[in-house]
Amino acid sequence: MANIKSAKKRILVTQTKTMRNKMIKSRVKTEIKKVLGAIAANDQAAAQAQLLVAVSEIDKAKSKGIFHKNTAARRVARLTKAVNKMAAE
Repeated sequence: MANIKSAKKRILVTQTKTMRNKMIKSRVKTEIKKVLGAIAANDQAAAQAQLLVAVSEIDKAKSKGIFHKNTAARRVARLTKAVNKMAAE
């Protein structure tokens, strides 16, 4: 355990930021699962609606520095491709 005041503060700040990052990543994963669930159920309207929500959450995570911009772009591209593929079929 840290004895120095600044080290104790760093531990608290790190815990706070870790929890925030986990919450946001969890929210992104949940929205992605909802899109994939709509695709699996062949519900095109729900998939399109959920895609917008998922893209919004991914962009928020990117803007907060939780995802790298290329990671966010890759996830959005793959989700969009899956939804568009379902729409084409």
